[in-house]
Amino acid sequence: MPHTPTPPPRHHAPSGDHLTILYRGPLASCDYDCPYCPFAKRRDTPEQLRADRAALERFVTWVSRQTHPVSVLFTPWGEGLVRSWYRRALVELSHMPHVERAAIQTNLSHRLGWTADADPSRLALWSTYHPGQVPYERFLERCGELLRRGVRFSVGIVGLPEHLDAARRLRADLPAHVYLWVNAAEGRSYTDDEAAAWTDIDPLFSYSRHPHRSRGLPCRTGHSVISVDGDGTVRRCHFVPAVLGNLYDGTFRAALRPRPCPLDVCDCHIGYVHLEPLGLYDVFAGGVLERIPLSQHAR
Repeated sequence: MPHTPTPPPRHHAPSGDHLTILYRGPLASCDYDCPYCPFAKRRDTPEQLRADRAALERFVTWVSRQTHPVSVLFTPWGEGLVRSWYRRALVELSHMPHVERAAIQTNLSHRLGWTADADPSRLALWSTYHPGQVPYERFLERCGELLRRGVRFSVGIVGLPEHLDAARRLRADLPAHVYLWVNAAEGRSYTDDEAAAWTDIDPLFSYSRHPHRSRGLPCRTGHSVISVDGDGTVRRCHFVPAVLGNLYDGTFRAALRPRPCPLDVCDCHIGYVHLEPLGLYDVFAGGVLERIPLSQHAR
């Protein structure tokens, strides 16, 4: 597969003036029907889509008016890139000089020509391959197109037994510098032999294999990382319901401070990557939001 070198990643250390935002609007529709996902093949009404679009445009306007560094990861319940407003938002954010990263979780089902309008030094895609939902060759070609276009991306798969052969095939067909991550299937326990098979594909699978005990541990969420919904309600992360304030009236800022995790365990990468004792900001330096380890940057 041809490879166009991507620009070097912009490294930054967490600081008091840099804010990472995990944005999840009301969009819940998806074009796939994965059996392990509760949002499979859901359809939003036209009214819901209009509300999601308005909420996203309001959020992008807010980001454009900030004077401090910002990074954004869109984590929609459904698939965002099939909607023109998410593609446009990523392009606009990537050209804002104070935005260090504009990233989204996606299944890569939509055409990728829009990425030509974005700044590739800031745009990034966290992509997931879902066997049975898309022909293997089509997904691989989308990865090849991202490489040719110089877009930063990672590729992932859910660690179900029936996905193992597809994951091995994908690892063999992707260039070595493209990180292929494996998410432990929700509620599934892995024997050591099973875990070893997945670790051969993703050397970092051990972080996903078991939920992380997190209660009382220092976490960047609620300090330099926040979760924002379509109404602008700010929480420390997607998994802690307590409200810190609102993005648009600025009330959240007074609540930003270092704080321990209030939950017993954290079992999702977009949560535990911010747990300080795990040291994953060093492992993923320069690629925290798009899930690209530092070790892959040098390849």
